[in-house]
Amino acid sequence: MNNTPISRFSIALLAVSLSAVLIGCGGKEEPAGHDHAGAHKHEHRAPHGGTAIVLGKEAFHLELVRTAEAGLLTCYVLDGHMESFIRIPSPHLSIETTVSNRTQTLELLPVANAATGEKSGDTSQFEARAEWLKTTTNFTGKVLGITIKGTTFTDVTFRFPEGNE
Repeated sequence: MNNTPISRFSIALLAVSLSAVLIGCGGKEEPAGHDHAGAHKHEHRAPHGGTAIVLGKEAFHLELVRTAEAGLLTCYVLDGHMESFIRIPSPHLSIETTVSNRTQTLELLPVANAATGEKSGDTSQFEARAEWLKTTTNFTGKVLGITIKGTTFTDVTFRFPEGNE
């Protein structure tokens, strides 16, 4: 290898450039769904194609999935990057919904899953059924309260299917 000042300068410049790129994005590969265009705005993709609801400053997320045929609303509790499911001991989740100026509360109950070992009182999945979910595609909502890993979030508002991000 040629050890001229120009060669050493080129190598040093390459090393500094590579370091800047790695430091600029945390030095690791970003999870799927992250968009670094603009001012580091984070966007997350819901793993089930549902509606993302951010809790706190991206500490956790909820994903709401509506199954019209069954009149079913499923809620998944996820980490801040929407990559891992977070089990919580809650006996239910309450979401206040407003459809056509009519407010009602959905009580989502825990769902057991033998494949993952999740059970009532230790699950990341909750569900509620309502006849109006079969035909209603848009509504506003408010998560009345949820505690995840010792942090409680209350009155978290969102629009379905847009979310709150």
